[in-house]
Amino acid sequence: MTDLLLDPVRWDFGQFDDRTAKLLRATVDWFEKRGKATLTSDYHRKVYYHDFLDFAAREKLFATLLTPAAHAGGNPDKRWDTARVAALSEILGFYGLNYWYPWQVTVLGLAPVWQSDNESAKADAAAALEAGAVAAFGLSEKEHGADIYSTDMVLRPDGNGGYLATGSKYYIGNGNCAEIVSVFGRIEGVDGADGYVFFRADANHPNYRVVKNIVPSQMYVAEFALEDYPVGDEDILHRGAAAFSAALNTVNIGKFNLCFGGVGLATHALYESITHTHRRILFGRPVTDFPHIRSGFVEAYTRLIAMRLFSSRAIDYFRSATPDDCRYLLFNPVTKMKVTTEAQRVVTVLADIVAAKGFEADTFVPIAKVDVDGLPKLEGTVAVNLALILKFMPNYLLAPTEVPAIGTREDAADDEFLFRQGEARGLSKVRFGQWRDAYRQRADLPNVALFTSLAESFAGLAESGDATGADMDVQLTIGELFTLIVYGGLILEQAEVVGLDDDLVDGIFETLIRDFSAEAVTLLGKAGASDAQVRWADEVVARPVIDAARTDRVWQAVAELCGRYEMAD
Repeated sequence: MTDLLLDPVRWDFGQFDDRTAKLLRATVDWFEKRGKATLTSDYHRKVYYHDFLDFAAREKLFATLLTPAAHAGGNPDKRWDTARVAALSEILGFYGLNYWYPWQVTVLGLAPVWQSDNESAKADAAAALEAGAVAAFGLSEKEHGADIYSTDMVLRPDGNGGYLATGSKYYIGNGNCAEIVSVFGRIEGVDGADGYVFFRADANHPNYRVVKNIVPSQMYVAEFALEDYPVGDEDILHRGAAAFSAALNTVNIGKFNLCFGGVGLATHALYESITHTHRRILFGRPVTDFPHIRSGFVEAYTRLIAMRLFSSRAIDYFRSATPDDCRYLLFNPVTKMKVTTEAQRVVTVLADIVAAKGFEADTFVPIAKVDVDGLPKLEGTVAVNLALILKFMPNYLLAPTEVPAIGTREDAADDEFLFRQGEARGLSKVRFGQWRDAYRQRADLPNVALFTSLAESFAGLAESGDATGADMDVQLTIGELFTLIVYGGLILEQAEVVGLDDDLVDGIFETLIRDFSAEAVTLLGKAGASDAQVRWADEVVARPVIDAARTDRVWQAVAELCGRYEMAD
């Protein structure tokens, strides 16, 4: 069971080609040689991560992993391969979100470029990456957040066929140093969607002014201002509705990495917590002899395995997407909303277990405690993602159809479809297979069977029309319930792929039943819930099937993690 978690020192990354494996190994080795003392000290002293960016430039890390094959200049190692993008995201998250973050925002900043028809901009971006540059995504603004419909970045004609851009952007990672800055704005005097524009800028330009770092951390999350910044045709990436779609499609590509950052972060916290706690003696006995401590570790481990299973299986749907198969558009916000909030829960449980140890300056858990809360709030809040998830509910639950079977995708292929997703619309047309199939295959496990009955009941509520309503507060809870069904389905698919132990599968669904019942209780207490919703919620609150022997076997797997990974000072 323990091999299901990232073990950066022992893993050889053999599922990848040689160049990818060497890059991932070099990244791990760089962090390990720096050591835990430097990692934690730099975090608390808010030391900017120049050394990491220098390492990434030297190894051509971003250039190799984030340059699509079409712009690789014949380099066979360069491609946009979601499997290895996810692997690096997990590794960087493992060592801290401050190192994951410049990678994440480079992904976002590049996506509008790679989606565009501007070949010179693509060539320039590829060359900049090769030289060690990073990218930034200039969408958010102080007054409007990520509201694409509203932007105060205005381009006015300069009288010579070009434009002068004036305005500011806020919450822009890498905004202090990026040579590739994709900026969203509007053309002066052009109303509606026709006025939208994406253009490229450079943080080194004299008309680009970095105002400040808006966060108190190692990260540089910039406020920057453009003042009569010259924009020529060669700088325009997208115009009109295409610019709007490019913004949303960029988030589709980039938000996926948040789940892997959370998985990595929580994995490191688990290793540190079990090693400390299992070795600690209180009242003459190991702390892990106390039942509530064991229960907490089993829950944290079970949730973490579930996070990794769902996220790993979602990779396959991203990589296999076509214009006619866009199932990834559902699984994407689920990874963003559900997996990141699960990371919060895991770290919270671990922090409760280690107690005072979780405040010490030379440990990783306090870093995880602070940083994990940011993940669900990046690239859209939980509520935004739940609203998006709900758009897929009718087709997923009530109108399954014949769709292609999706296999495991670890092949060294370029995921070029991600940069030709097309118009950001038509979510109601996305089709799904029979969601019950994955559940039927594990109906022999008592908690899978019980959860399946709860899912069937929810599908009945949806079919009756009683799962809908005008009350947004209620709908968010409905969204949480639906998400659990989607989450469980992909977990079961990946459990089949990896041959997951029955104890863990049933334990995961014990947790999902508790979560489903908790959401049903929440629905019971909503002032805006309808009578039908209240009756349904009252009926589905369920106790999972408890198996003490199974739980103990899972605990033994957790205990085996003690000392398995310890970052040297």
